[in-house]
Amino acid sequence: MLNRQSALRATCNSIINNTRRNFSSSLVAATSGTVNTEKWAKQLNASLKDTDPEMFDIIEHEKNRQYKGLQLIPSENFTSKAVLDALGSVMQNKYSEGYPGKRYYGGNEFIDMSESLCQKRALEAFNLDPNEWGVNVQSLSGSPANFYVYTALLQPHDRILSLDLPHGGHLSHGYQTPTKKISAVSIYFETMGYRLNEETGLIDYAKMEELADYYRPKLVVAGASAYSRLIDYAFFRKVCDKHNAYLVSDMAHISGLVAAGVIPSPFEHSHVVTTTTHKSLRGPRGAMIFYRKSIEGLEEKINAAVFPGHQGGPHNHTISALAVSLKQATTPEYKEYQQQVLKNCKVLTEEMKKLGYKIVSDGTDNHLLLVDLRNKGVDGARVEAVLERSSIAVNKNTVPGDKSAMVPGGIRMGSPALTTRGFLEKDFAQVAQFVHEVFKLQSRPRVSLISKD
Repeated sequence: MLNRQSALRATCNSIINNTRRNFSSSLVAATSGTVNTEKWAKQLNASLKDTDPEMFDIIEHEKNRQYKGLQLIPSENFTSKAVLDALGSVMQNKYSEGYPGKRYYGGNEFIDMSESLCQKRALEAFNLDPNEWGVNVQSLSGSPANFYVYTALLQPHDRILSLDLPHGGHLSHGYQTPTKKISAVSIYFETMGYRLNEETGLIDYAKMEELADYYRPKLVVAGASAYSRLIDYAFFRKVCDKHNAYLVSDMAHISGLVAAGVIPSPFEHSHVVTTTTHKSLRGPRGAMIFYRKSIEGLEEKINAAVFPGHQGGPHNHTISALAVSLKQATTPEYKEYQQQVLKNCKVLTEEMKKLGYKIVSDGTDNHLLLVDLRNKGVDGARVEAVLERSSIAVNKNTVPGDKSAMVPGGIRMGSPALTTRGFLEKDFAQVAQFVHEVFKLQSRPRVSLISKD
């Protein structure tokens, strides 16, 4: 069989080469030498620096910012050279609407191989049985992936119960104020938020269950954007079973930790699991949707919601790069890295507490911590700006009880990016000191938040 395929491929290559020669001869004869294709080739083969010095300069400045500063935003990371190589590969040139073996374009032999390999590695990375779980790797990012899941499982105006945004939730789980629906999710579906206990900073599971009894959701989201503690997925599943609702776990922030097995996995209890791929997982900017195959029709609904429901052709370079990062996620080195992420974040949290800062939930079980600054008489937006002027990147963040997302009372910090750079516990203890020293500067009235430029 292989010999026949090799012979066929050799015949095809011979035909292609002859066609190229004949086409080139015809083109030269037809144009009498007026078309100079070397100019095209010169433009295509020129470096970014030569082609677009302005953009090259911007990228170099961003590279310097990333490597010379302290990156503490927990949703950011440094991906590997191998992943970047795949991102910048020829895989981005190919159009491939559809799924492996069922494309609407020809020439997808190797694209199919790449996507199938990515799916296989995704299941392996999270120790999932391919007979029980499937995965869609085509979603372009996390927020669309969540929306695709809702449209696959729900009818318009069905009810979603998720963590309230000011209490650590995410826009893609739905958010509205008393006067306006902010998230598109809240426009197309009815959404309500469960909350933290404002005294403990922990999810109030008892009140969440009471709210579910009252609201009777069709879908419950277990997941957060700014929650530093472990999630009780078994409790969520119990509530969902009580109301015949889907449990969708969004592990976007913690998927790297889950893959390494250093925190509990949501898969045992969830119907669907979504994740971004560029945060703690340390891959390219994309998303994955995992679904249980045992639920009748679920695989077809999820895949149809992604394509053709919301997307056309997938980003094949991203899928290829994701496959590379998922291979890395199964190595012993990766598990050691994620263990260090947890150690570093605990040290950062404890050092901040020693320096007099209030930590929401009084600690951390994962890669991030949320600092409540309201007892300091300052908002998170100002502290973020002052730290940025000192080359320390954090992000302003709402804390329980906040009224404004733009001028919130807290900042969010995390350990993945600096751990990737090789920082250990002693380094994070020093980072806490740096943050504190800069924080003291913000109280001075002459500190300007206006850019020097």
